Amino acid sequence: MPSSMDIPVHDIGPLLEIQEYSIVWFLILTGLILVIISVLLKQIRSRKKSKELDERSVRYENFCRIDLSNPKVAAYEICKQGSFFAHDNEQTLSSYRILFEDLERYKYAPKVEPMDEECLALYEAYCHMIVV
Repeated sequence: MPSSMDIPVHDIGPLLEIQEYSIVWFLILTGLILVIISVLLKQIRSRKKSKELDERSVRYENFCRIDLSNPKVAAYEICKQGSFFAHDNEQTLSSYRILFEDLERYKYAPKVEPMDEECLALYEAYCHMIVV
């Protein structure tokens, strides 16, 4: 009688090679996620930039349409709103400083006269210097 060790086993098949694609799928998925994130960030930046440009143009319109009938209030508004554009370049900064110094006499006097032609010309020149 043969022992159980001598019986050949016929139910075990040969080893099969199993293809593993999980690393490939991981890399593809990671690449797609990175592309989607970069596209979204680019859109967010472009929207933010367009909002800044819109805000800048609105500020420019408000600045150039300041009511000059009340010189004291107008002087404060010109100084306040003009400071937003002052740091665009050296030319606008120096022009803003000159305009700011010229408007000092209208801001701190108890009674002020209408703005003179020189001050109005400085204001107009500063308005034309600003690039929107």
